[in-house]
Amino acid sequence: MIGKRLVIAIIFVSVVFTAIVAVGRMIRPFSSQSASGLGGSQIALVYLEGAISGGRGQNTFLSASGGADAVIKQLQEARLDSSVAAVVLRINSPGGSAAASQEIHNEVLRIREAGKPLVVSFADVAASGGYWIASGADAIVANPASITGSIGVIMEIYNLTELYEIMGIDSEAIKSGEHKDMGSVSRPLTAAEREIIQALVDDIFEQFIDVVAEGRGLSREEVRSLADGRIFTGRQAMSLGLVDHLGDLAVAVDLAAEMAEIPGKPRIKEMGGRKSFFDLFLNGATINMPLPSPWPLKSFDGGEILPR
Repeated sequence: MIGKRLVIAIIFVSVVFTAIVAVGRMIRPFSSQSASGLGGSQIALVYLEGAISGGRGQNTFLSASGGADAVIKQLQEARLDSSVAAVVLRINSPGGSAAASQEIHNEVLRIREAGKPLVVSFADVAASGGYWIASGADAIVANPASITGSIGVIMEIYNLTELYEIMGIDSEAIKSGEHKDMGSVSRPLTAAEREIIQALVDDIFEQFIDVVAEGRGLSREEVRSLADGRIFTGRQAMSLGLVDHLGDLAVAVDLAAEMAEIPGKPRIKEMGGRKSFFDLFLNGATINMPLPSPWPLKSFDGGEILPR
């Protein structure tokens, strides 16, 4: 009797779970469904959410990262889709990898070169690498209270030698060259290594300044005066020439429609589709720590170069 009850319980749970997953996969934002299969001029909506990282990134119900590969793929699809007349890139990111930000920025430029207007919409925060990407847009729309700016580069290296001593941990590096273990937590940096890393950070910083100056039509001197890592509200950023308009996502969509000369109410085509709770649940087999707060705007741990 107990065996039969157990089998029935397992079957019941399996059926319920399958039904929940099936329903969850049918739940999609109305915007992406309403645009599917429709001809005419549409506006592609692409989301960049979370810390910017190279590769595919991760999105679960506990954490999110804006993997460059996924964002670039959606931007490419928008660029090649003949039904798409303009693109809105919605950014909610405190920044992240410099190289990943460069890759997404390059795809933003390709969309503009293809003759399709691209408008960036800032959500809560679009700073550091998020602003690097946005600077390539035709126009930037921010909420008055959006946090942006943080133009700069940071590399953090931890020194745990005292902790190792307390815990009785010994570390020995067998290396092929003098600087192969540069940045190791088991020893402090040498003066020469500090110069090497500083030169690296400075080079990426100059690249950041060039991108913002070109994208925003500002001189390098004007950008440099703002590029000390400070953050701005959307309203402050507009007064400094870093943002073009104040408003929400709807304002960005209307602006993109106007720039693309789309008559009437534009149709929205959400690229990739936003994941339902059940998709995020199924992707969340491994537990990830929540994203760090944008106060201060630091996205990753030491060892990776981050625009800031």
